[in-house]
Amino acid sequence: MERTIPEFYAGDYDVAVIGAGHAGCEAALASARLGMNTICFMVSTDTIAMMPCNPNIGGTSKGHLVRELDALGGEMGKNIDKTFIQSKMLNESKGPAVHSLRAQADKQKYSNAMRKVMENQDRLTLKQAEVSELLWEELEPDQKENEGNKLTDNASMVPGKKRITGVKTVSGGIYKCRSAVLASGVYLNARCIFGEVSQPTGPNGLPRATHLSDSLQAIGLELYRFKTGTPARIDKRSIDFSQMEPQGGDEKLVPFSFTNTPESIEREQQNCWLAYTNEETHRIIRENIHRSPLFSGDIKGTGPRYCPSIEDKVVKFPDRERHQIFIEPEGDYTNEMYLSGMSSSLPEEVQLQMYRTIKGMEHATVVRNAYAIEYDCINPMQLYPTLECKFIKGFFSAGQANGSSGYEEAAAQGIVAGINAALTLKGEEPLIIDRSEGYIGVLIDDLVTKETHEPYRMMTSRAEYRLLLRQDNADLRLTEMGHRVGLIDEERYEAFCLKKQQIADELKRLNGIMFGAGGAIQEFLTMHNSAELRTGTTMAELVRRPELSYDMLAPMDPERPMLPKDVTEQVEIEIKYEGYIERQRIQVEHFKKLENRRIPEALDFSAIPSLRLEAVQKLTKVRPENVGQASRISGVSPADISVLLVYLENYYKKNASVTNEV
Repeated sequence: MERTIPEFYAGDYDVAVIGAGHAGCEAALASARLGMNTICFMVSTDTIAMMPCNPNIGGTSKGHLVRELDALGGEMGKNIDKTFIQSKMLNESKGPAVHSLRAQADKQKYSNAMRKVMENQDRLTLKQAEVSELLWEELEPDQKENEGNKLTDNASMVPGKKRITGVKTVSGGIYKCRSAVLASGVYLNARCIFGEVSQPTGPNGLPRATHLSDSLQAIGLELYRFKTGTPARIDKRSIDFSQMEPQGGDEKLVPFSFTNTPESIEREQQNCWLAYTNEETHRIIRENIHRSPLFSGDIKGTGPRYCPSIEDKVVKFPDRERHQIFIEPEGDYTNEMYLSGMSSSLPEEVQLQMYRTIKGMEHATVVRNAYAIEYDCINPMQLYPTLECKFIKGFFSAGQANGSSGYEEAAAQGIVAGINAALTLKGEEPLIIDRSEGYIGVLIDDLVTKETHEPYRMMTSRAEYRLLLRQDNADLRLTEMGHRVGLIDEERYEAFCLKKQQIADELKRLNGIMFGAGGAIQEFLTMHNSAELRTGTTMAELVRRPELSYDMLAPMDPERPMLPKDVTEQVEIEIKYEGYIERQRIQVEHFKKLENRRIPEALDFSAIPSLRLEAVQKLTKVRPENVGQASRISGVSPADISVLLVYLENYYKKNASVTNEV
């Protein structure tokens, strides 16, 4: 006979955050720092900012997210600056748009440092408990109209709305709250699988959350079943690194956080190592592919296309003779080495055979087996760009619970969800970052607008304005927002304003320095293999030449002011890429016009003449907030957008009292 667990009142809070991974930490810290009495739940305190998979923060496009997060006032950039064991700027041989910072973390130090910040944050309570149920109430019709995000005169067409009132734990604790943020990561009904072994656990053998999925479905949310995986960890003492290629960090360090300087984060760095699979590795995989749950059908969840397992690589690229494997240390505290690029769910004995075919790993000792993990997540198209649910007032969702992958994507969503949970309760305008303002905007817009049938991974190719959205200028783009919402203090904001002014002044000065077509400048240009002047020019025009640079021209600029490196870097990029940057700014102006064309939330798309049936179905499902968002929905064509624009023009003429701009 099943025992009934009695309920009891456990506390009253403004915001409850469910989960303390990278999304949960940022959400909880943002909410508390904005004055909300916040409680953060976790299945174990050992999961606070835990890194269950790769031991690094940043990387291609992900580094952009971390720097944007820092510009808003988040914690991830500061935390990795305190705990990295190697730092490297990727893609430096390419243009600045794709430069991305990546740092190897000491996993234990990273988690401990974030836990210390969380435990000492005012207005934040940590609670080890599994949340089993969301508590909510139905909104009355007049409340729906008054409290909806952008409800119009046709409120009868808006689906019934609910409002979060609290959460309940498996032990019966009732925690009242006015907003809740779901940041459950990969713990919902998680299952770890390798070979014929299936274990009902979360990552690293930690407890999974077994009750909350039922509550999410009961409240009306659509769930997906996704899958991800992690490679094995190998004992460092069993690896012969002399047969591998060392991969060192950068000598000149770049911090993730704009509050730090290169000098303040200097330390001794550890090497990573490059190895390769071979034909023998691939033979073992092919002969045992039927035992991989990915191919046997045992795994039902959809995995990430851009982070395939080694089995996927061997099957999908049969002509490849080898695949890169990066051997990465997990920290100063351990001998465990992470096999990046070799995620697998093959049986344990097959994994061991496979690893020992790799040069330098002939005697490898496996500390932790590779495994795949299945978990529940929500369909993120049920969310507004604020990350609040469209039909549950006060319910926000962030991170892998939204079908994304990666620590950085999770943290970026977490801070937005935490900020908006707080701003909503304060009655202030929400924070919405659009696609022209940040990678965070691209990430969230893709999740809430485009159908996500696999774990979403951020990539530079997803950002159409990536020359404007560089990782080096994240502070110039987003610090104003961070200050507006209240996460950037006055001291930091004043330093930011000074930097902006220094950049503007130096650009103006360089455009005002003139050189004639003679004298010392001609000798200088000849010495640097640059074409001599035929007419007069400015210092800015000389900086623009690809073979010259701001620093190279210092001898010809005796009045050059002493400026910080981050200022001169922005000056040089603005000059060298001025034409391309201006072209993208014009594209953004066109983009803004569509983003500012508001679509009434209760609009009946089926009533629009000449709109194709597929477009009606997709627009009704997504319910975009503006024409720009509508234009990015798969299945909605440019012709459909033209029809929609004409209809909206007439609609707003007839309804003069309804605003037509966001």
